[in-house]
Amino acid sequence: MTLPNLKGRVAWIFEDEDFDVDQIVGVKNIKIKDPDELAKLCMAAEEPDFAEKVQPGDLLVGNHNFGYGHPHYPPMIGMRKLGIGGVIGESFSPGYWRGEIAMGFPQVICPGIIGAVSRWDEIEVDWAAGVLRNLTAGTELPIEPLSEGDRDMLAAGGIVGYLHAREGEEA
Repeated sequence: MTLPNLKGRVAWIFEDEDFDVDQIVGVKNIKIKDPDELAKLCMAAEEPDFAEKVQPGDLLVGNHNFGYGHPHYPPMIGMRKLGIGGVIGESFSPGYWRGEIAMGFPQVICPGIIGAVSRWDEIEVDWAAGVLRNLTAGTELPIEPLSEGDRDMLAAGGIVGYLHAREGEEA
């Protein structure tokens, strides 16, 4: 199954290495389950009107070891509710990576991304070509290919769809 390309604006650049995603909604809010409430909290401490600026398909950019810490799901549930289409990072914390891929949320490793984009640049991840294009700047960078399992899991919408597809193949 082919993954659709990701295309959108850079809604936020997390410049800190080892960024703990709990900071997206605030540590005190990580027990909230309501996606609408989480969406309103996303990045509110940094930019109170962030939720109003985001458009469906926008993307996040992270530095090295993005997602470091405990892999809590509420921050990215809020981001998905806002329409964020995925995260492109220099590298990812393994626990965060596995959890978000299992949820069907695209993660892309792209060395050099931090220095190659600015906020609100229009970018595209071309899975087949193995590149990230900065459409605003007219540049491109190679991305690391996904493992077959990660690609299949994303194509199936997450682990539940992936397991159902595997059951169908085995029957």
